[in-house]
Amino acid sequence: MAGKRGRITIISRRRAPVGAPPGTLYTDPTVAPPPLDLLAFDSAGLDETPDATLEDVKAALDTGKTVWLDVGGVGNADYVGRIGALFGLDPLALEDVMNLHQRPKVEDFAKYTYIVVHMLAGESLVAKEQFSVFLGRNFVLTFQETPVDCLEAVRDRLRRAKGHIREAGADYLAYAIIDAIVDAYFPLIEKLGDRLEGLEDLIAADPRSHHINELHVIKRELLAAKRSLWPSREVMAALRDEDNEFISKNTRHYLRDTHDHVMQLIDIVETYRELATGLLDLYLSSLSNRMNEVMKVLTIIATIFIPLSFLAGVWGMNFSPDASPLNMPELRWAYGYPAALGLMLTVAVGLLGWFKWKRWF
Repeated sequence: MAGKRGRITIISRRRAPVGAPPGTLYTDPTVAPPPLDLLAFDSAGLDETPDATLEDVKAALDTGKTVWLDVGGVGNADYVGRIGALFGLDPLALEDVMNLHQRPKVEDFAKYTYIVVHMLAGESLVAKEQFSVFLGRNFVLTFQETPVDCLEAVRDRLRRAKGHIREAGADYLAYAIIDAIVDAYFPLIEKLGDRLEGLEDLIAADPRSHHINELHVIKRELLAAKRSLWPSREVMAALRDEDNEFISKNTRHYLRDTHDHVMQLIDIVETYRELATGLLDLYLSSLSNRMNEVMKVLTIIATIFIPLSFLAGVWGMNFSPDASPLNMPELRWAYGYPAALGLMLTVAVGLLGWFKWKRWF
């Protein structure tokens, strides 16, 4: 969700008005009814209905086939409420669907299980949306904020009957959907790792101010990923371990794999967060070392000019040799000026040699 300045915020602000009764659905009157993507299938075949109507959905449910209805938006409360009535959804669950500030969770109801996960919605880990899944005995109902998603591979498996997705039922379909959402994190997190490795070389060689800005952007994305993945670990553990009448033992076997993927992502995110913090320390250390080098050079230059300034000050005194033979007799010497310059050069070279011998530079 974009902020006032065009930035992407980590926490969604959309929710019901303060003090509203339980089950109140927040709505935007300007939002049109969302598109419905309907798939009804069994082992014999698949019926796909893009831009389906509620009548199409009801007819599909009456066939006894496994039904997947994907709702591409949650802004129209009236339409979402009608969908909920068609599937017998609890008003409190529908409120969670529309109030987009839910953390990943799983809740059991009498006729279905309600699951919330966070799905990536772009090329940034900060840009993600709430994805709601209702799993019943013969249906999977999903709500997403926009019609754009990462689930085309699951639809393609249904169309081509790859594996046993058509025979396994609604619980396996829900697993396939959630697994695709989780796996979509891997490419973006790997890109962050590549960016961190590139920044490490740049910061070590020549730290610049824009490097620290990029580090803050990466740390923000990693924080957003952590906020989604940590509670998702609990969701996967609950679906895998708890006794749920809508999830078969065979599907729990596959959910263990999804739980492992979430744990891998958490480990990678934590590793990258530590690396980003280390790079921030490296940046500050590099700047400090760079400043020390500059100060060392300036100190050497100033130290060399101290005796030269002293000599120039001595010969700059206005004592006349005519008043006394002790008053700067070298002023009358034909080679006095070259000798003075030679002495200054000898002092400067001698100091440089001594500094080199002491390994001060």
